[in-house]
Amino acid sequence: MRAQIIKIDPKNVEAQTIQIIIRTLSRGGVIIFPTDTYYGLGADCFSKKAVRKIYQVKKRGFSKPLPVLIADVGMARKIAAEIPPLFHSLSAEFWPGPLTLILKAAELLPPELVGPGRTIGIRLPAVLWLRELIRQAGFPLIATSANISGEGEITSAEKVIQIFCHKVDLIVDGGQTPGSLPSTVVDLTSGEAILIREGAIPEAGLKAYLT
Repeated sequence: MRAQIIKIDPKNVEAQTIQIIIRTLSRGGVIIFPTDTYYGLGADCFSKKAVRKIYQVKKRGFSKPLPVLIADVGMARKIAAEIPPLFHSLSAEFWPGPLTLILKAAELLPPELVGPGRTIGIRLPAVLWLRELIRQAGFPLIATSANISGEGEITSAEKVIQIFCHKVDLIVDGGQTPGSLPSTVVDLTSGEAILIREGAIPEAGLKAYLT
């Protein structure tokens, strides 16, 4: 089955388009969508069926957890087992933006999503239409790079369609994405801030928070 393809202007996404995407996500569908860096693979983070399909599409091992996007800080409290004080400081300074914070995952999340360590990477994106999509959907959106594991990220809608048009349910064509560095990743599961990956936010910018 060929994926449904919807073209959008990322700066002005119509309400009816958001509803079409939500309907696909709500029935356990997998989508590809443009972000502020690359194209991402997305799904309802509570759908075991969709989580398994993303691993299958990416050819990725289940030992690697999948990150999610949220609409607001309150949504993080629903999917994290605990919120350390540093979370509030970091999120207040760097969100919305390219910072992924790793927390202990709540029990309600599928084990396939959170990996053997039961952690969840959470980010509040600096993309207005994505935040509105997640807010209206009512659940965090899985957001992992739309590529085969081990291969490079994709910025071109044409390439995404070529590779994934028969592997996902819906592709949101937002044209060329900016590329640039991935999000910086900080682990807060110990209660302290540990830098896992330096990305768009340099280590120097986090110096006041890091262990």
